[in-house]
Amino acid sequence: MSRVGKYPVEIPSGVTVSINAGVLTAKGKLGELKLPLSPLIETKVEDGKVAVKPLTSVAQARMMWGTTRSLVASMVQGVAEGYSKTLEITGTGFRAAVQGNNLVLNLGYSHDVVYPVPEGIKITTPRPTSVVVQGIDKQRVGQVALDIRNFRKPEPYKGKGVRYETETIRRKEGKKK
Repeated sequence: MSRVGKYPVEIPSGVTVSINAGVLTAKGKLGELKLPLSPLIETKVEDGKVAVKPLTSVAQARMMWGTTRSLVASMVQGVAEGYSKTLEITGTGFRAAVQGNNLVLNLGYSHDVVYPVPEGIKITTPRPTSVVVQGIDKQRVGQVALDIRNFRKPEPYKGKGVRYETETIRRKEGKKK
């Protein structure tokens, strides 16, 4: 039995969830998300909750049970509140700025790194050394934050690079004389 899938997803006020032709749609104040449902899973919307259960006891159906429930919960939270990730930039002269629809990063290379902001994602720079990625789709917010981090990962000797706000860098000792 799925420990995640057996709990129904609460639908907060201001969010509507509907199922049409095998596609679950969640609408909220921040936008709308769609999820194609697996034919191995039965999904019902009743009493302000979304209940998910497998149709058979096949291994694939049991795997999709918890996965579908987690995806639905992420969609509901995304359209109600949204998601955000904060990145910190560490290093002398390293900085970020939003110019039009592009994020421009100075990361110690001979050129500026220009990252076009994807559709449905909002990027802000409250400080030159901080980047905030916001959106309603949890997966896309995480992927954009990872793409930005991969331009210059934090290195273990001085800690220079782009890291998540909550990330701790394991520092190494430099060489000794």
